[in-house]
Amino acid sequence: MAARGLREILADAGGGVFPPSDGSVTVVAQPSPREAGVLSFSAHAVVFTDEDPDWVRATLAATPSDPLAAPLCPPFLTAFARRTGRENGNIDLLTVADRLPGAPPLALAPVADREHPRVVRALRYREDVRVFEADGGSGVLVLGRGVAGRWECSIEVGPAARGRGLGRALALAARHLVPDGDLVWSQQAPGNATSVRAFQAAGYRPVGAETLLVVGQP
Repeated sequence: MAARGLREILADAGGGVFPPSDGSVTVVAQPSPREAGVLSFSAHAVVFTDEDPDWVRATLAATPSDPLAAPLCPPFLTAFARRTGRENGNIDLLTVADRLPGAPPLALAPVADREHPRVVRALRYREDVRVFEADGGSGVLVLGRGVAGRWECSIEVGPAARGRGLGRALALAARHLVPDGDLVWSQQAPGNATSVRAFQAAGYRPVGAETLLVVGQP
């Protein structure tokens, strides 16, 4: 397990094959200089960082928490951020869905403006970013390559368009837009029950929890 990189671990998890639920922690190298963080499965955590694995394990052992919860606990994440000079991001539910054939069952208008706020934000975390608007701009879908090169999507629904199923339709549309044979991943804040329900209604499967340590704004 330790010899496998994050890309391979994610590919397995996307196909329903998870690390052993044995309470252990796997430390792997960052897939890129931009990406460091923690991915937590059932009773198994993966820390992706270029820091010394011995430091990771010693810091986890000293964390005043249930060992199963320690990788996502504030004391460890605070120490991790301080060590790497990064900022802690949200702890999100990580979900995944298979690609669907054909065109999206929703009219989407590509957004070419690279100064669009959703484009600017996405470019901090992703490459090959594509942004689409639906329902006259009431809904926005962002698609791009994020952690370890995986396809990731995020959605935004304007207040006036909520409660009509547009979030689910946008999440479903993303499944038609990734290349054949690929998966599409998405993160939702656990407290955002509306978003969680929309993605699960669109066929996204819960995989685990994830937090990214991001480089601060200049």
